[in-house]
Amino acid sequence: MKRFKNAIRQIHLWLGLGTGLVVFVVSVTGCLYVFEEEIRDLTQKEYLYVPVQEKSFVGLDQIIRNFETLSPKDKIGLIRIRESEPNATVSITSKKKKNYYFNPYDGQLVNKGGADWLSVVLDIHMTLLMGETGKFIQRWSVVIFVLMLATGLVLWFPNQMRLLRQSLSIKWNASFKRVNYDLHNVLGFYASGILIVVSLTGLYFAFKEVKTGVSFFTGSKLGEGKKVTVIAGKANHEPLAVRYNTIYKSILQQYPEAASTSISIRKNGELRLRTLSPYRWARNQNTFFFDEATGQLLRSKLYKDFNKADLYEATNYDLHTGQLFGWFGKIIACFASLISASLPVTGAVIWWKKRKKKKKPAGTRFRYDLSTTNLPV
Repeated sequence: MKRFKNAIRQIHLWLGLGTGLVVFVVSVTGCLYVFEEEIRDLTQKEYLYVPVQEKSFVGLDQIIRNFETLSPKDKIGLIRIRESEPNATVSITSKKKKNYYFNPYDGQLVNKGGADWLSVVLDIHMTLLMGETGKFIQRWSVVIFVLMLATGLVLWFPNQMRLLRQSLSIKWNASFKRVNYDLHNVLGFYASGILIVVSLTGLYFAFKEVKTGVSFFTGSKLGEGKKVTVIAGKANHEPLAVRYNTIYKSILQQYPEAASTSISIRKNGELRLRTLSPYRWARNQNTFFFDEATGQLLRSKLYKDFNKADLYEATNYDLHTGQLFGWFGKIIACFASLISASLPVTGAVIWWKKRKKKKKPAGTRFRYDLSTTNLPV
């Protein structure tokens, strides 16, 4: 047993030293982004909302025309409309990553700017600001972190059951070395279950193999949506603003309960429109794919047709961020992320102290040895 734990300890040590910095960065940025909506409402209120007026929505066509006038050489990347909040501005993110916010009552520009600091936080969280290389490093570091959590649980488990109570508490009145050791082991144990869930839900976005695993356990495959018979036709020569507005109005008439709508252009040239209706657990979203050139509906993926794999996909983001359980879930996810960020730090301190100890003269005596005991006295 002792030899087994020593082997696990070495694996835990070197994996941690190799990925500690990435885990720290991903954890801190994840902790911040848990409250993304609340932070935006607090810090960006002056252009996310306008004063309430006794007017109806000006129309998406007018807003798009204003965008084209302001930025004739740029193209639309994403449009966001929040129907549940009539005084919320309509945002357009351009292909050049510029953000435009328009008054929903008259279509006039409220604010224009580049990526805000929260968008940078998300980019750091997902790519480390290194593009595809950063994505590769980040996703495999998270895989290693899951292994670290598993090996950490093995190391945490006391050799003797009488020491179990000590393994569950931090001895605050002990030396710095002991307190640091307890912070690493005890906090790591308490947060491990939540962090495993957060890590695996994050890996769901990164690896198709994880999605395949979910499909296996749920006994269903992610649906691609119902295809619609498309009649070959010529390109729609209506102005883009009119075409987008027609598509938007036709979907909103079918789903008037939609709380928000997003419209984006995919890499394959399809226009994707997604409505999100009020929900409790799995996101109640309906997704429609159109031929961007003709405006014809190609296929749709409706919430009412979701199988188990689809329902999990619709739940995964909220589970990853903790918002599946409201404010309580967000606070727990935030604290778990802070503990996750602390683990590489306290782990590095343990390693450094042991490294310094090995350099001491052979005759020097120590009160305890972290390499051979679970909980030093």
